[in-house]
Amino acid sequence: MKPILVVGELNPDLILSGYRSFPRLGQEVLVDDWTLTLGSASAIAAVGLARLGNPVRFAGQTGCDPWADFCSQALETAGIDVSHLKRDPAVKTGLTVSITSASDRALVTCLGAIASFRAEDVPGAALEGCGHLHISSYFLQTGLRPGCRNLLAQAHARGLTTSLDPGFDPSEQWDDGLRETLREVDVFFPNEVELRGLGGAEDPVECIRRLENGRTLVVAKLGAAGCLALEHGRPLYVPAFPVEPVDTTGAGDSFNAGFLHAWLRAQPLIEALRFAAACGALSTRAMGGAGRQASAAEAEALVCGSGPARRVPQEANAQ
Repeated sequence: MKPILVVGELNPDLILSGYRSFPRLGQEVLVDDWTLTLGSASAIAAVGLARLGNPVRFAGQTGCDPWADFCSQALETAGIDVSHLKRDPAVKTGLTVSITSASDRALVTCLGAIASFRAEDVPGAALEGCGHLHISSYFLQTGLRPGCRNLLAQAHARGLTTSLDPGFDPSEQWDDGLRETLREVDVFFPNEVELRGLGGAEDPVECIRRLENGRTLVVAKLGAAGCLALEHGRPLYVPAFPVEPVDTTGAGDSFNAGFLHAWLRAQPLIEALRFAAACGALSTRAMGGAGRQASAAEAEALVCGSGPARRVPQEANAQ
């Protein structure tokens, strides 16, 4: 396997877990525990890919502070090449505070260095020898976004395949050049909220069809409903694996890692979806997105013990 280059945001997550009432202005509430862990969709996907046995490089930006040291060390410990990680003393490393309970969570993020990282900051040397480029958090990375399509095009010109996860759009406008950018994307990973925002419909199949451009494979993550893609124009659903989650943070990013692991090895689409669903489910076994991601053997064992994936009958497609 050639290395996979992951380009994107890098920050720690401070997870405050077990609140009984959510804080309001002027109030203080208590939580049961806290965990400091590697955050950011791009980094979680990178660690997931490495955990599955793929060689991974990471290109992004941090400040020159203890948060940067923490994130860099976490990537290196996972076996990821961080030689293309840029440190800028003029900015602070981003930080996300996640306030969670068994039923829901809220996130508060300071972008810091994430906002100033640009496509031009990714050196050509980072692409050399790689086989695939993955980018997460398109909408969150305001500095990277304007040059994202050009960076993806450079990757294609060098023979790499590409993938993109949009992340949530804080403005909820769901555009800002994304549709044009998708013309340089081989695999696109929206979740159900992002898919509805981008496709403008409630039916996920209809949303995927509205995003079709002749090149991009749209792989939709539907939470408890599983995942969905179109194969030769027909919907292909794979159900979610039943688990008792400890924390769902980053499950979609672990899903992305699992899908790319299988897809880059030319596995059939249905098998890639099942493997991805297993990786997403297994990642919820610990606090934080990168705390307990699946090995390839663990994901394969879960897939082998499950039932078959479900193809939607042709007559159901028109409904």
